[in-house]
Amino acid sequence: MSMTLAEKIMSRLAGRPAAAGDFLELGPDWTFSLDDGIGLVDRYFRMYGVTRIAAPEKIAVFFDHFAPADTPLHAHVQKLGRELCDRFGITRLHDVGEGISHQIAVETGLVRPGQMVTNTDSHTTTAGGVGAVGCGIGVAEMAYLWTYGKLWFMVPESIRIELTGRLSDGVFAKDAVLALLGMISARGALYASVEYHGSAIAGLSIPERMTLCNMGIEMGAKFAVVPGDEVTRAHYAGLGIDVGEMPQPDPGARYRSAHCLDLSTVEPMVSAPHKVDNVVAATSLRGVRINQAFLGTCTNGRFEDLKAAADILRGRRIARGVRMVVTPASKRVYIQAVREGVVETLIEAGCTVTTPGCGACAGIHQGVLTENEVCVSSSSRNFLGRMGNRGASIYLGSPATVAASALTGEITDPRSVN
Repeated sequence: MSMTLAEKIMSRLAGRPAAAGDFLELGPDWTFSLDDGIGLVDRYFRMYGVTRIAAPEKIAVFFDHFAPADTPLHAHVQKLGRELCDRFGITRLHDVGEGISHQIAVETGLVRPGQMVTNTDSHTTTAGGVGAVGCGIGVAEMAYLWTYGKLWFMVPESIRIELTGRLSDGVFAKDAVLALLGMISARGALYASVEYHGSAIAGLSIPERMTLCNMGIEMGAKFAVVPGDEVTRAHYAGLGIDVGEMPQPDPGARYRSAHCLDLSTVEPMVSAPHKVDNVVAATSLRGVRINQAFLGTCTNGRFEDLKAAADILRGRRIARGVRMVVTPASKRVYIQAVREGVVETLIEAGCTVTTPGCGACAGIHQGVLTENEVCVSSSSRNFLGRMGNRGASIYLGSPATVAASALTGEITDPRSVN
């Protein structure tokens, strides 16, 4: 039976061949938990008298949403998480300041091609950037998975997306995935595994692939994945890791649908309030004034993203009346940005740089908005109230679009300011 990549990975874990639509009880290669849900995991364990867990060596805990804790409650939740790790022998605790789970999992080589990872975070699809599959699950499911080591999943159908051509100067992977969202819609890949293929893939870096896969969930996808190739192998080789043979989808595998995007036709795109698939060209929003620009998140908080913004802001100042918040995705990203002068450039331009983590993305702290404010963000969601205030408006764009807009004080095509 010819298999898609999702079918192949899930079949391995189930120990038998499986096809789209099959229900499987399986144990993922990794299961992650975050500080915004770890307190509830602890509560379930105490409620049901859980005294042991199935596979602590397959678990990692990340404190990235409340980093650092902004309320006594969140500080207490993190304390519970630390105690939980001690109690059950979980050695992989990534504490405050280390960064976002998805970024750390890829940059350290924790997640490998062909693996499956679950997390109490919907953007676990980001793991697809290195040929793995990842999905979010609920906290009750997480507590069950920790306890028993397995969980029921339905094997998703797959959608094939062919990418051709190459991105033009001033256009980024974020623009490409926004263009795809406009094409497919926010419901176009419901419970599907989005597989990226095509001649353009070889020219996309791991950070660019992570951005494409990160926003797979915004299409409704269960997984989003770029099959491993020589770019993937080089990433792991740089970490001293030999990944061996990387699983590939079979010729003749069945797909629910197929789409094609020529990257050379993509221009800077923006997702306008309050839907991620409300996508238009950045040039069409000229004159939309902003109060805040936010650069960061698991979508676009990597070194390459910070550098793209710094390249635009170098020797310049952000517009009067605009604040720009920059949140590196991880400590490693932060350190590299410091060493290469990117942080200095951003600060001199008037930016505020915060602790690595999720930052303002979910409206928790470090950049929440007030009534009637407008923010342009490199994040993945612009839902009503997403950044802490239902009276605010969020526009999504690439790191370059965010920087260019901060510079001019209005939504701006970054090609116009170079």
